[in-house]
Amino acid sequence: FIPKKRHDYQKKVAVVGSGPAGMSCAYYLALDGYRVTVFEKLDRPGGMLTMGIPGFRLEKAVVEAEIEVLRQLGVEFRTGVEVGRDVTIQALREQDYRAFYLAVGAQGGRKLNIPGEDAQCVAAGVDFLREVNRGAIPPMAGRTVVIGGGNVAIDVARAAVRTDSGQVDLYCLERREEMPALPEEIQEAEQERIGIHNGYGPKEILVKDGRAVGVVFKKCVRVFDGEGRFAPQFDEDDTITVEADHVLLSVGQSIQWGGLLEGTAVAVRPNGTAGADPLTYQTAEPDIFVGGDAYTGPKFAIDAIAAGKEAAISIHRFVQPGQSLTLGRDRRQYHSFDKDNVVLESFDRTPRQRAGHSAPKGGAFGDPRLTFTEEQMKRETQRCLGCGA
Repeated sequence: FIPKKRHDYQKKVAVVGSGPAGMSCAYYLALDGYRVTVFEKLDRPGGMLTMGIPGFRLEKAVVEAEIEVLRQLGVEFRTGVEVGRDVTIQALREQDYRAFYLAVGAQGGRKLNIPGEDAQCVAAGVDFLREVNRGAIPPMAGRTVVIGGGNVAIDVARAAVRTDSGQVDLYCLERREEMPALPEEIQEAEQERIGIHNGYGPKEILVKDGRAVGVVFKKCVRVFDGEGRFAPQFDEDDTITVEADHVLLSVGQSIQWGGLLEGTAVAVRPNGTAGADPLTYQTAEPDIFVGGDAYTGPKFAIDAIAAGKEAAISIHRFVQPGQSLTLGRDRRQYHSFDKDNVVLESFDRTPRQRAGHSAPKGGAFGDPRLTFTEEQMKRETQRCLGCGA
């Protein structure tokens, strides 16, 4: 289905990065008839949707179909072009681009700063997933140790299982109930015989002849302080040594700006994200807007998609003379209710429906999840409190 354009403004806008934030912004601008060009430094568009999330979590054909919708709307994709290296923002301004949306994501891994992490057979989890999604599946024979407790770490471990790795174990600081990974993700990993070991942090990667041969872990006695801030404490004397032929680090992601911001007034905050107005996403450079992980740090894809839509509104207002970027905007400041004092017995507490699984289509990296049955669909829609069901 190709939606009909609402307007035909024809002004040129550049989107840097073709992940969920960039494609969302491009879509809404294209609906208004803007001439949108998406610059992507990799050889194919999609960002983390195609290069970071494995196929068993998100079918690539689904993403490619969405990208084709953008093409049908007139969006131009220039792949293999890195803004800041192959072309500058100033050069694009001279080509009559009126505004820029920087949505480069958080595509780099983070280091642990421990001995041995530069050895052979040690890699960032996001780099491993990128190779897998390119079809260049690295040989992973032997035992693989994944370090990290988030959804990306689970994806890394599940992808490693689908290679030649004979055994995959995941070690993380958090207790089971503290893990940032979703409970269903953890459950699916365990169903695939991935060992999950809680309460351990890496102390050293053991190296022999330049290759990783094991990891020394120390006991984590506390992950968060009394105010809920990340402040892990360890018992340095309580250690275990785990043999490993491959070590995959998934302890966070970093933003790789390259030369993109050179010659601009865009500020980079200490955590590597770009500074911008939280309502409009406008930076200190008036015609430059940012969004997605490059602004918030790593979050869910749906957060990036929402940010792209908001940025499209801001860019539309910016390039049209006399418009306010803030008038009538939802500031998205939400506060949770105190549920401790709420009586909920009269409400239907039916849990969410869960899709079934079957043998994956397209080999080991195919998505094994099924769609809801008709009965599940009815039950799920009946959970809504505001649709009239």
